[in-house]
Amino acid sequence: MKKRSIGFTAMALLLSFSMVLSACGGNGNSGSNAKGNNSAAGAGNEEGASGNAGDSADNGGEKVSLSFWTLFDGGDGANMQTLVDEFNKTHSDIQVKNTKLAWGEYYTKLITAVGNGNGPDIGISHTSRLPDLINQGVVTDLDATATDAGVDWNTFNQNLLDATVVDGKHYAVPIDTHPFIMYYNVKLLKDAGLLGDDGKPVMEQSADGFLNFLKTLKEKLPDKVTPFALSNANDDPYRLWWALYSQLGGNDLISDDLTAAAIDKEKGIQAADYIQKLFTEGYIKKNDPDFYKNFQSGTAAIMMTGVWATGTWESTKNFEFGAMPIPKIYDQEATWGDSHTIILPTTKKEDSAKRKAAITFANWVADNGQIWAKAGHIPSKPSVLEKQEFKDMPYRSNYASVASMVKFNKPSVKTAQIRDNVSFKFLNEVWANKMTPAEAMDKMQENVQKTLDE
Repeated sequence: MKKRSIGFTAMALLLSFSMVLSACGGNGNSGSNAKGNNSAAGAGNEEGASGNAGDSADNGGEKVSLSFWTLFDGGDGANMQTLVDEFNKTHSDIQVKNTKLAWGEYYTKLITAVGNGNGPDIGISHTSRLPDLINQGVVTDLDATATDAGVDWNTFNQNLLDATVVDGKHYAVPIDTHPFIMYYNVKLLKDAGLLGDDGKPVMEQSADGFLNFLKTLKEKLPDKVTPFALSNANDDPYRLWWALYSQLGGNDLISDDLTAAAIDKEKGIQAADYIQKLFTEGYIKKNDPDFYKNFQSGTAAIMMTGVWATGTWESTKNFEFGAMPIPKIYDQEATWGDSHTIILPTTKKEDSAKRKAAITFANWVADNGQIWAKAGHIPSKPSVLEKQEFKDMPYRSNYASVASMVKFNKPSVKTAQIRDNVSFKFLNEVWANKMTPAEAMDKMQENVQKTLDE
């Protein structure tokens, strides 16, 4: 990837916020600050926080102060503050100050501040936004600093880590993944005879098996119950399409050299046709004004969205639900997902002590992912999944394996434009039964290329 110097043209200042919306649920009622998400960790000491080799920045006895900009609200915001507080208590030589920015303004403010030489020492980026930030010269590669601080990249989930590597360099420390998964209403599945003794859905993991599962729900449950709650447009049906397309082994929508449209048309058609039938055959409620509320109120048997909804359902009174990976409809397990990562922004003057302290903090946050997982995210380090505190939290272990199934996009600066202006646009026509899947794939191929050529 060819990087540009930080020049704050209007284009740089107007980078789309849609990637943030996509990564943290842009449906108006989902995301890390989803309605009703009160699963925040309490302030004060948090059991289970741990120190590991490489945690000391070895700053010659001098205290290093670090500014940290975050975009988290709700439960995520409280959990990140808990992590910062615990780190500060256990690291007398490093002190981190957490500044919470409004997530809708975060990326523009970060880009502007770094360009003016007033950026933070530490920041947050979604993996999907890294190509933009690298291209703008906002973030720095971490390899030399990581080596100096003793960070072992082998301790991270390889799938999540690989998505932060561009042109062979590490640009971020992943702290989670927040993928697209399936939730189910325990009572409704039990009423339909589709809940096993293990508390999990009785369902054959195949294309026909999932359709039969939905058919039984529709037949056995009252008419007012929606078998499958899903948005009718944009993010979540697109995420389902991407998941099924990836399960079929579909290519990324762009070529390896990031210059050409590369949609696997037949696989794209097959995935879109399958989802279109879920709408036309009445398994998904049409014109659902709030599919989150539909599921939360007990009038939908299953729903699919990001793991950020776990905290919302947990805080809903008298609501018994389950969580699991989306079904394996096709050949291989795969789903949509994004990750929160910690980055070291470009600074006016490089300070090696601060950089070492900053990556020490980032690695410590990943090591203590059991705190961050309270909102529903999957920790980025497999070792965290073995901690008793993580195992004691309900639901998370049931979908933690999904971290290795997430199919990330190639590191293109055009990813957000392609998703919002091409994939959403034409796939929405398919879900509304106004365009055939074949027509949509032709339009997508044509318009992906136009976007890349712009």
